[in-house]
Amino acid sequence: MRVAVVHDWLYTVGGAERVLREILQCYPDADVFTLFDVLSDADRARIGYGQATTSFLQRLPAIRSRHRSYLPLMPIAIEQFDLSGYDLVLSSSYAVAKGVLVGPDQIHVSYVHSPMRYAWDLQHSYLRESGYATGLKSAIARAILHRMRLWDSRTAHGPDAMIANSAFVARRIRRVYGRTAQVIYPPVTLAKPRPDVIRGPHFLAASRLVPYKNIEAVVRAFAALPDLTLIVAGDGPEAPRLRSIATPNVSFAGFVSDDHLRNLMATARAFVFAAEEDFGIIMVEAMSEGTPVLALGRGGAREIVSSVLPQRSGLFFPTPDPADIAACVRSFVAQEHMFSRTVCRTQAARFSAERFRAEFSAFVDRQVEAGRRDREAGTGGNPAAVLAGRSFA
Repeated sequence: MRVAVVHDWLYTVGGAERVLREILQCYPDADVFTLFDVLSDADRARIGYGQATTSFLQRLPAIRSRHRSYLPLMPIAIEQFDLSGYDLVLSSSYAVAKGVLVGPDQIHVSYVHSPMRYAWDLQHSYLRESGYATGLKSAIARAILHRMRLWDSRTAHGPDAMIANSAFVARRIRRVYGRTAQVIYPPVTLAKPRPDVIRGPHFLAASRLVPYKNIEAVVRAFAALPDLTLIVAGDGPEAPRLRSIATPNVSFAGFVSDDHLRNLMATARAFVFAAEEDFGIIMVEAMSEGTPVLALGRGGAREIVSSVLPQRSGLFFPTPDPADIAACVRSFVAQEHMFSRTVCRTQAARFSAERFRAEFSAFVDRQVEAGRRDREAGTGGNPAAVLAGRSFA
């Protein structure tokens, strides 16, 4: 069986690329297709492929830094891949990968990290943050996003089956595409237990410093908690402004290596996460280090963190408001002695890479078998053939 794996684009190694890595672990002989690939050879080796087939976008100017400017070209670019020689097509999609063209005798399974949020429910936030809220540029951007929504809806019927990375995303898929998706949580690299690690005095927040991550709310919350310390790890366009509003009990580590981040997690009293995410791999990573998570009680966090004994691995705050975050931190401090590293690690173990590979392979195998039975039955998914074999009262 010839297998093609289609990924939107490759310019950094993030959560979606970790999923791609595990898919390639399941299908090591698969060929990789992507709109553009600007990764280093070392990063390609980390993911598990040598060379990807790319689209014409690969040759456009400043594709690494300006790829979102080419959004209108992405649908036609993804449709140009010739996958006719493959029996099984697996797409890893957070933008357009699910829109590849396949034939009636091919099986297409799409792992949907999320429908295009900037084209759907986050359109207005995206336009504000991009400076396109008003004026001629806003009108053009809104028209482009409208066309993207039409294309996205139309191509949602292409895959034979969809997988969502959380129940939260499955609900978005049902609302946007009108389809039911199987939930298979993404793989997380879990920490090995380190019994010699000693808790430090700090709380930790870590993410790219952009508005929707709500790091500002966390920083302002600790202004009301002068007896507690916060370390913020990460960099981004919000960094200078966040530093300017921070109180002396808040320090900024900037961009840190994976190993350094894991050490900050392992020694933190708790990890504070104020964004509404589709899933939130970094919360699982913190729990795998034995560290409780204080999170916004929306989105994927509700499926990762348990606030109920005996599986309690964190607490929730209702809104990304500094007062709510500060109240949650105070509540945690009052009952900190009741949190267990072992319980946090046990909760994190539900999201292992081994579990992902087993569930993903089993699901794809069922789709391949269903397709085989369909072809042997002679319908091939052809509505006319199906109707011809039915009787109606």
